[in-house]
Amino acid sequence: MAHGKKYNAKLELIKGKNILPLEEALAMVRELGAAKFDETIEATFVLGVDPKKGEQMVRGAVAMPAGLGKKITVAIITNGDNLKLAEKAGADFVGADELVEKISGGFTDFNVLLATPDMMPKVSRLGKILGRKGLMPTPRAGTVVNDVAKAIKEQKAGKVEYKSDKSGVIHTVIGKKSFSAEQLKTNYDALYEAILKAKPSTLKGVYVKGIYLAPTMGPGVRVTVSVN
Repeated sequence: MAHGKKYNAKLELIKGKNILPLEEALAMVRELGAAKFDETIEATFVLGVDPKKGEQMVRGAVAMPAGLGKKITVAIITNGDNLKLAEKAGADFVGADELVEKISGGFTDFNVLLATPDMMPKVSRLGKILGRKGLMPTPRAGTVVNDVAKAIKEQKAGKVEYKSDKSGVIHTVIGKKSFSAEQLKTNYDALYEAILKAKPSTLKGVYVKGIYLAPTMGPGVRVTVSVN
């Protein structure tokens, strides 16, 4: 694939640097963005799981301590006393049956949809609409919640989902190019710890084979795997 002059200039910065210690990689990746806008810093984890085995799928969600550097719009489907709790906690869209009906009509102007367990039978009917946008609440993703206020505050602060794909690779984000190296490290550490805890019990051999960090429009760097 051909790249522009700016991208190629950034490549020169990492020429000869194969695998970097985390601190050096985090400092370097902030300099590799080739765009004028505040690029997202993406994290890629290459895992030694067998994608053909369902029990070896790695999936979960983790709150980013330093946030994600963007406004997160949160909707929640709940009822009873939780409606007021959700509004007080700062949810952008709160409702019960009326919000279910609104979404069934095509409304999806939110980044995250939460739901309490008692409303999931109704939410499940929205599978065709929510599924294709990756918005369906699930317990494993931490979006089917009991503690409404806590869940909303975590999502607002910045919470990311991670899921191994058919190649056994996780693609997710840890912040923005404008973040300090310390902020990126705080988020990276939280994500790395969560992925390590999610290691399948049936897995034999190396779990984390490789880790890469890259800005949206720039080249990436490979990070030393400290724990496996």
